[in-house]
Amino acid sequence: MALPLLHRWTDSSALSVGILGVGNIGMVHLKSAVAMPDVAVVAAADALPENRDRARNAGVSRTYDDYETLLESEELDAAVVALPPFLHADAVERAAEAGVDVFVEKPLARSTEEADRLLETAREANIAVGVDHTLRYQPDMVGVKEAYDKGGVGHVPYASITRLNDHPLGRPPAGDAPPEWPMDPDAAGGGSLVELGVHCFDVLEWLFGDLEVRDASMGRTLETDAEDAATVLMAAPETDTTITLHCGTYQWEQLPEVNTRLRLEGVTGTISNQEHLPENFYGDAAKSALSNVASRLTSDEPDVFGPTFYLQAHYDALADFCDAIREGERPPVDGEDGRRTLELAETAYELAAVGAEADVEDPDGLETPEVSL
Repeated sequence: MALPLLHRWTDSSALSVGILGVGNIGMVHLKSAVAMPDVAVVAAADALPENRDRARNAGVSRTYDDYETLLESEELDAAVVALPPFLHADAVERAAEAGVDVFVEKPLARSTEEADRLLETAREANIAVGVDHTLRYQPDMVGVKEAYDKGGVGHVPYASITRLNDHPLGRPPAGDAPPEWPMDPDAAGGGSLVELGVHCFDVLEWLFGDLEVRDASMGRTLETDAEDAATVLMAAPETDTTITLHCGTYQWEQLPEVNTRLRLEGVTGTISNQEHLPENFYGDAAKSALSNVASRLTSDEPDVFGPTFYLQAHYDALADFCDAIREGERPPVDGEDGRRTLELAETAYELAAVGAEADVEDPDGLETPEVSL
């Protein structure tokens, strides 16, 4: 249903977009937006001079050293918030003051409490909030959902998802020290469960409906302040499916290996995302790159992120958000979706803490008998 006051973009000119934060993921969003028809990236903000240089090299004419100045200085229709999580709420508040719709990198916030304040600010200002939960946009996940929705495997009593990568340490040997904020659970909102698990929660509810978290455990494979491994047991009452989720930031990822695995164990067969991955990542990338060059020469819309499997999903997610705000509609992945993933993560943290406390009190897992004399 259309949101009546969100349809502010009525001019025939391009949608004006600002990018708040142009680190790694911010540059992905910037390049996505630059490649989109009817979208103009008018400005970018970042505290680091080298990041501002990269933005200018990518075609952005105006850059700022802080996002607040950008929002005060530019006439924008939308802003992409690609800042560290501890700045998301403030950036949305500044955008709300300017009447600018926002597309926020996940996690939406560091907690449901912070998300509630953020969303209330957006409602009062009548701005739209989208969230970059891109796993549901990956072609392999889309393939799984299409196969599941067709009903070919019947009822799915059990499903599992695993997502691993090397964030934030990078593939060894490390050349540079990682940024401090991803290693700080207060700044990031948590560890692996917030970095990766929220994506998994989102795609699982996209498939199975509302989830109930039944149990969880957290691990520290490395010496970090937050968990770098999390395992969660869930149930999906709507489909009567039991689900396990495991995510971790202790294993590096390099194509052609894709460290995300989703399996649906149906009564008449199995659906796996592995069945929907390119057979040859490098061959597929080369083909898309040649197609992109040809598109530029013929003035067709370039398949800019075709060469990279993951980046196409980011492009599609941002494009969907831009289409929604043009039409005055609620974004397909909105702030309530982002809050929901945080709610599930918080429940998992609480259950894991209860389990850890029980293990400390009774390390053998046995009830200690009462002895009386």
